[in-house]
Formats: sequence, structure tokens, C-alpha cells
Amino acid sequence: MTGLASPAIDRTSRTGVGLTLLAASGFAAVSILTSVAMRTGLSLSTVLAWRYLLSAVVLVTWVGIRGQPRRMRPNESMVWMAVGGGGQALMVYLALSSLAYISAATLAFLFYTYPVWVTLVQAARGAEPIDARRAAALTLSFAGTALMVGSPALAGTAWRGFALALGAALLYGLLIPAMQWMQKDWPVTVTSAWSKIGAALCFLVLSASDRSFQYAMPASAWAAIIALTLWSTVLPSVFFLMGLMRLGPVRTAIVSTVEPFLTALLGAVVLGQPLTFRTLAGGAAIVTAVVVLQFKRTRVA
Repeated sequence: MTGLASPAIDRTSRTGVGLTLLAASGFAAVSILTSVAMRTGLSLSTVLAWRYLLSAVVLVTWVGIRGQPRRMRPNESMVWMAVGGGGQALMVYLALSSLAYISAATLAFLFYTYPVWVTLVQAARGAEPIDARRAAALTLSFAGTALMVGSPALAGTAWRGFALALGAALLYGLLIPAMQWMQKDWPVTVTSAWSKIGAALCFLVLSASDRSFQYAMPASAWAAIIALTLWSTVLPSVFFLMGLMRLGPVRTAIVSTVEPFLTALLGAVVLGQPLTFRTLAGGAAIVTAVVVLQFKRTRVA
């Protein structure tokens, strides 16, 4: 029987891949749906305030219906609101602000350098050293980034978008190990709910301070925000966790590398954004670097 997989295992694997692809399609649509909502005249802070406010309501309701423990010690809940929520709010704001200067495809490719930053953070902490393969993957990722930087699409003021997108990826690379350490034994939906509450408060304060918050919006704006809330915030988190339970972290991460390509495709179809050769080639190099890192983890595991 060596080398043969049972039908049950194979079916579980296929289901896991399908769920992870669904999650990837949701996450890939974030920049697209945000752009669609902003085309109706809404500010970025207003779109994000509604996105996280509605997501918090959905997740808190979900936790209540499922009867999961909701009460944390005040210091723990404040940490999740500040680090999980505030950190996520800053990361998302940096990433989506870059759309004023670069395309959704370029944002997706640049943001997907975050596994490289996670690798560097883990190496700095002494958790995982950088071996030859990881060094090669880092070189490949930065080569892909340099290829996109040199493209005509990033000329002029587009360097600001590049810096914002890469800054968001770096911040996410710091947040992932931090949130893994903070998670402890709490259900993911509980900590996610506190994070969404923290992010919602951040964007509500921001939209109030710049006096851009709106609640009277056209139907098209509400449709984009609701899709952003459900399809690109709440549900992909659930799908991702369900896929993770079936595939494990390494295979889930590998399947998730389709996100930048899905974003590029959606940007071309929905927003009519161009797909330049240099952008696709640079993005492919970055995704290849991520896959190389993940396959290394597979062999070690």
C-alpha cells in the first residue's frame, strides 16, 4: 500500500484545496471591491470603516450563536484590539492607499512578499535560520520586486505606491508571528472578532477626523461594501481555516499563492487595468520565491 492514498484522504485533500482557493478568491478581490466602492465617491477611510464595522457585527453574532467563550481578561482583549485590530488597520490602509499610484495587480504582487519578511523575522528571533534555499528564495523575491520597480507602470509618483505596498507587506510580516504568539487557546473567531472591533474603531475615528464618513450611500456602494465584508473579509477567513484543517499549514500556504494572479485577473476584467509583461514576470518571481520557501518547509516537516 506504500505510495497509495486512500479515497477518503484524497477526497479530504481535494476539498481542502477547493476551500483554500475560495478563500484566495475572496482575499484577492479586496483591492478590486475597494476600488469599485471608492468610484462611487466614498473615501477610503469610509469604505474601510464600514467594512470592519460590519465584519465585527457578523463575527460577534457568529460567536454568540455558536456559544463560544467571548470573555477575555481586559488586558488580553485590549492587546487584540490594539495589535490585532490597530496593526491590521494600519496594514490595510497602507496597502489600499497604494492603489492611488499603482494597479491592483502590482499591489498584490508586492504585498505577497510578506512570507519573505516573516522568514527574516523568524531568523532574527532565532526561530528558523536562513539556509541556502531560503537565501535563494529571498534573492528571487527581491529580483522580482526590482523588475516591477523598473517597469514603466511604476514611473513618476508610482514609487509612492510601491513604498506603501511594500510597507504593508513588511508590517504583515511582523504581525503574523505576533498574532501567533497572542492566539493561545482562544477560538480564532473570538480573537478575529476583537481584531475587527479594534480595526473598526480605528477607521471610524479616521473617517470622523477627516469628516468623510457617510451612511447615505448609493446602492452600488452598499453592494460593494457588503461584498467586501462578506466575500473578502468574513467568509475567506472561515474558508481558509477549513482548508487549513484539511491540508495543514504548508500546503494551504502553497495553494494560497494564487492570490496575486487572481487579483491581476480581476483587475484586468473589472477595472480594465493593464497586465504588463514586467509586472507579471516580477510577480511570478515573487510567487516562485514563496513556493520555494514553502516547499522547504514541506521537506523539513
